[in-house]
Amino acid sequence: MAQKFSFLNSTYKEVVFQIVLHIVLFLFFSFDKNQPEIQAFKIIAFLNYALGALVINYILLPYFFYRKKYFLFFLYVVLVVSVIIMLEELVLERVFYPTTRGRYFPGVIYSLLDVMPVIMILAGFKFAWDASKKQLEVEELRTSVKESELLFLKSQINPHFLFNNLNNLYSYAIEQSPKTPSIILELSSVLRYMLYDCREKYVALQKEIAHLKNFTQLNEMQIEERGKVTFKTENININYRIAPLILSVFIENAFKHSTASQSEDIFIDVKVKMDEKGGLDFECRNSFLPVTNTDNLSNGIGMQNVKKRLQLLYPKAHELYIQNEQDVYYVHLKLQLTQGET
Repeated sequence: MAQKFSFLNSTYKEVVFQIVLHIVLFLFFSFDKNQPEIQAFKIIAFLNYALGALVINYILLPYFFYRKKYFLFFLYVVLVVSVIIMLEELVLERVFYPTTRGRYFPGVIYSLLDVMPVIMILAGFKFAWDASKKQLEVEELRTSVKESELLFLKSQINPHFLFNNLNNLYSYAIEQSPKTPSIILELSSVLRYMLYDCREKYVALQKEIAHLKNFTQLNEMQIEERGKVTFKTENININYRIAPLILSVFIENAFKHSTASQSEDIFIDVKVKMDEKGGLDFECRNSFLPVTNTDNLSNGIGMQNVKKRLQLLYPKAHELYIQNEQDVYYVHLKLQLTQGET
């Protein structure tokens, strides 16, 4: 139903445009300072041109030119123009000017100079209209593909996170740890955000920050007394919005790096701050030991997804720097956020 309404709306706009174009062009065509009145010959002659242009615009263009049948298109255009000239020279001029212009043929060149300007203007505007319409369709298709890809990427992140944390919860449950209820509570809070609050393309920044804190606390339970985790925020402006589940991937990656390679002396430092112009500065440092089971962590599903989402959502508004040396994995992300209702 929506597509039908859109088609009718587009057709209505084109009809109105063509009517206005024909009226304006007719006024220019019929204007003569020596004969200010509109002559019947000029009305019928213009209708002759308009009819020919109608055939070119709505038959020859879509059925031949747009289908790349260029030879047939130009062949039929020549035929249509020839018919227009013959109708004007052999019929109209002999009816309206039997003793003057109707008695002789002025030649092909003169006739083309008389006919072609009107035909070319009408056909040119139709071609431009079709090109503009096609460009709009391409942009809508690109937007649809982009939104579909983002939904697909986001759907990959949620199961990935859930899989990792359910494994942790299972381990604590097996050990009958008293921390199990706290883990369930933290996990419930994080999942509530991921399932309900981040359905939109962008979310309120303070909600994302709150999610990051809960997310960090949930993962911190894996470390216990083996190290230290810090999470700091500075100058956070609540009037801005951010794409959800972008930053949490880097934090999750930091915990995986550290816990997979170290049994003690773990450190993970997360810092989020903003400037006055809405620039978000995210830093995450974590310790790790270069062993085999950490070689592919930076190229996992979550990291690939976040890089792709950054390209789609912040194509010219982000800088991502990742450094891996001296037993420290460092991520520095700069995002230019936009304001919106929270």
